[in-house]
This record gives sequence, structure tokens and C-alpha cells, in this order.
Amino acid sequence: MTSDQASTGAQSNSAEHPWPVRTVNTKIADWIHRLGQIWVEGQVTQINRRPGTRVAFLTLRDPAADISISVTCSPDLLMRTEVPLAEGSHVVVLGRPTYFTGRGTVSLRVTDIRPVGVGELLLRIERLRQLLAAEGIFDSRLKRPLPFLPRAVGLISGRSSAAQRDVVAVAGSRWPAVRFVVRDAPVQGPTAVPRILGHLADLDADPDVEVIIIARGGGSVEDLLPFSDEALLRAVSACRTPVISAIGHEPDAPLLDLVADLRAATPTDAAKRVVPDVAAELAGVAEMRRRSAHALRNWVRREAHVVDGLRARPVLARPFTVIDAHAEQIDRMRRDIRRDIRGHIDAEDRRREHLSARLGTLGPAQTLARGYAVVQRTDVDPAHVVGAVADMPSGARLRIRVADGAATARVTEGEQA
Repeated sequence: MTSDQASTGAQSNSAEHPWPVRTVNTKIADWIHRLGQIWVEGQVTQINRRPGTRVAFLTLRDPAADISISVTCSPDLLMRTEVPLAEGSHVVVLGRPTYFTGRGTVSLRVTDIRPVGVGELLLRIERLRQLLAAEGIFDSRLKRPLPFLPRAVGLISGRSSAAQRDVVAVAGSRWPAVRFVVRDAPVQGPTAVPRILGHLADLDADPDVEVIIIARGGGSVEDLLPFSDEALLRAVSACRTPVISAIGHEPDAPLLDLVADLRAATPTDAAKRVVPDVAAELAGVAEMRRRSAHALRNWVRREAHVVDGLRARPVLARPFTVIDAHAEQIDRMRRDIRRDIRGHIDAEDRRREHLSARLGTLGPAQTLARGYAVVQRTDVDPAHVVGAVADMPSGARLRIRVADGAATARVTEGEQA
């Protein structure tokens, strides 16, 4: 606009020749649009992402003054940011100012959002998290189980810090015999990581230390930065002793929480996790004893009922009943067997006497008793009974048997009947 045009415009605008609102808004829009793309720094105070819409609305506030500006962007841009945006995030945005003539409002249409300050730290931590996650260091299968009652507990914390006092006091109240091996170390600043690494190596090499607690109270992102250091994370992953991360409070989330074998919400929570409560354990033992005794009594009652049922059966209540029922039958069978045996013996005796009588009648002794004799020739081999005169030649030697004995003779002369 030249000086002539400006003077013409100024002369054309007066009380007699006022501009309409549309002209004012149009002129304001022209001036604002001439700014082009600009970088703006501020703090996000409000995020409005409506599902299904193509525009997300934010409010960007100046932290040093009570001044804010509306910001619009694509929902995809919010999803692509390396550090998730939340209310309170400090960012730098690249956008073009837009003046809506219809409503007379100014908005900043942004195409790039970058975190600054804490956001840059969060971005660096997020990149390290992605790197270690890709290597599998956060894998839950690598987590080591905690011992039920460790011989000694290693504790790395600030000297005389509240976190140190809380861990020792709470653990001691739960199990008075617990023993701590305490190592003091700075928990923020450039010397924190080297000191913590040295103490971690010493405690890991101690055979009595069965679990290690790294504890510190809450703090800002910058204060907790040592507990997201890559060297510390890799050292914790390589430890043979289980490590508990007790850094900050519940909302704090350094990367040590992901590498450690157990993440405790607070130092007090770590003390509760590392040793059992002696009162609770004794109560548990008493309860188990009570339940075991109750179960044993019930089992004895059930088995006694079974035994009573078995004893009530007739075969066990009167065990000789079955024997008595068969005793008479056995006696009867024994009498029958004896009678049958005696009958057989008597019959055989009679048969023997009959055969003996027949044998006596038919035998040679009876014949000899009636006056007969048996003549044997003994001078031949073998000797034999003679039955004819021809068997007794002259000179033959004979043995003559009669009823009451025998005599020998020699043949002098034979004579046929």
C-alpha cells in the first residue's frame, strides 16, 4: 500500500464514512495472513481430539503471561509426535496464523510440533526405550524371582535420605532380623551414574546379598535422568542378583523401572516387597495349622465312620457265625466219611477172609495134609517137580516134601503103574 493509497483509505474512513464490519475483518485477515508461517513457543493447556473429526483443537499458552491462542492441527500430527503430548507439555509449533472473518477470531494452523526443554529429554529417553526394547532387555522372561527371605539386602540410595530411612525402617518393622548392606551414592547430577555403577558391581559380587534395591524419592524429569542412563540400564540387566527399582513416586517412570526385575511404586513399597511381614507370616502359619488340624479331624471322623460301618456288618460283628453255621455240616460229613471208610474196610476184610479160605482150600498145604507128597529132582539144574516115572531114572536124587517136612532119596528102580 502506497502513501497515497493509505491517505485515500484514511480519508475514506470517517464518522461520515465508517467501514462495515466485513471490511474491517477482511482487512485484519489480510494483514494477519501476510505473516506467513511462523514458529511459536508455548505450553499446551488443553487438547481436544474428537473421534471421527479431521481437526484437533489445542490451546497454547504463554508461560510468562496470561495469554493464549487457539491452535488447530491434523489428528495424525498428534499421533506422530515422538513424545506423546499432554496438558502441560512445553512445545514449539510451526504454523500459519488464520483469521476467521465470520467470527472475528484468530487461530494458528500448525503443521509441525516439537518438544522443547523437558520435552527434549523425554524424546531422548523415548528413543533409548525403543532401542532397548528392540534388543529385548525389557523382556519379562528375563526377570529374576525375588528370594522369600534374603540373607542380606543391598541398598543403593542417597546418604541419610528419606528413601533410605523409609526402606530400612519399614523392612525392619516387618522382619526385625533383616540385614541391609547400604551403599550411599548421589542420586542426581553427573556423578550419580558412575557411583551407582560401582556400588551395583560390589553388591552383585557379594554372595550374601540376594537382592538389591535402588531407591530415591520423587523429583523432576531432570532429577531422575540418571536412572534412565543407558550404562546403568545395561549394568542392571547384566546383574546376577535381582534388582528392585524404587525410584520416585507412582507417576514417575524412569527406564530403570522397565529393566529391573521388580518395579516398586515407592521406596516404602520396595521394603514391603523385599521381606515378608513376620506378623502376617505367623498369622498365616497359625491359620494353616488351624486348617490342617480341622482337615485332619474331619478326615479322622470320616474314616471312623467308615470303620464303624464295616464293624457293624454281620460278618465282622459276629465273625464266628459263618464258622458255626458250617461246623455241624463238617461234623456230619466227617461222620459220613468215617462210616464209609469203615464200611469199605469191613468189606475188604470179609473179602480177604473169603479169599484166604479159598486159598487155603486150594493151596498145596491142604493137599499135603491129606497124605500127598511133592517129589522134586534135585540132581539137575534147575531142580523141578517130577510128574512121571520117566523123569526119575535110576540113580536120580530126589527131594520128597510131605505135610510136616521133607526127605531126600535116590532112585534104585523105577516101576510104571
